[in-house]
Amino acid sequence: MELFAAIDLLGGRAVRLVEGDFDSRTVYSDDPVEVARGFAAAGAPWVHVVDLDAARTGDPVNRGVIEQIVASVTVAVQVGGGVRRVEDADALFALGVTRVVVGTAAVSSPEVLAAVSERWPGRVAVGLDHRNGEVQLRGWADPGGRTVRELTPEVVAAGAAAVIVTDISRDGRLSGPDVVGLAGLLEETGAPLVASGGISCADDLRLLSAVRCRGIGLAGAVVGKALYEGRIGVAEAVAACSALDGPGGELR
Repeated sequence: MELFAAIDLLGGRAVRLVEGDFDSRTVYSDDPVEVARGFAAAGAPWVHVVDLDAARTGDPVNRGVIEQIVASVTVAVQVGGGVRRVEDADALFALGVTRVVVGTAAVSSPEVLAAVSERWPGRVAVGLDHRNGEVQLRGWADPGGRTVRELTPEVVAAGAAAVIVTDISRDGRLSGPDVVGLAGLLEETGAPLVASGGISCADDLRLLSAVRCRGIGLAGAVVGKALYEGRIGVAEAVAACSALDGPGGELR
């Protein structure tokens, strides 16, 4: 299981929201590029960037910051938020992004996901953000009318290399991840799942790394607020993500 160290961009700054509420933001840094450098220097294999402005309005106002982040680190950079057309994905890949996350368009315009996945095989993830299992769209503002369980196999069949599952009710609350729900989804679909929402400490990551179904584990975990608030360091988080020694192994 890999660590995805998260940077949420709003107006060019690194912020965190609570349950996707733009009025509940906390600004952690005016220099997200420096934050990315710090994550990479500490050993994070991925920097996970979400353009909150683009997710809400479709306007990629943070693209210049994203370009600087990619240029400043040598680790993989995954970017989501506002990717609603093939051209949006192409623009991000042109900046050197490793993987692009399609959210709203994967549900509302599945042909976009199929087209981007065909054009960039193995380099597209899908973000399924949900409240009580129902997927939410457009920066978590609108209900999608579909469930995570319904959509996960569909987006994988369309070419998604990973499915980032965010429990909105836990996001930014440090209340612990939905281990049971993720384990059930993994058992049902066998999809490459990345856990997001609620992770607060190394023990949370160890629990997630121990989830197994037919020898398959979770592909990764997104950690944001816990890193910013010093509840866990990047090196400790990376170690916790690797706490299970191989498929079917035992906790170290």
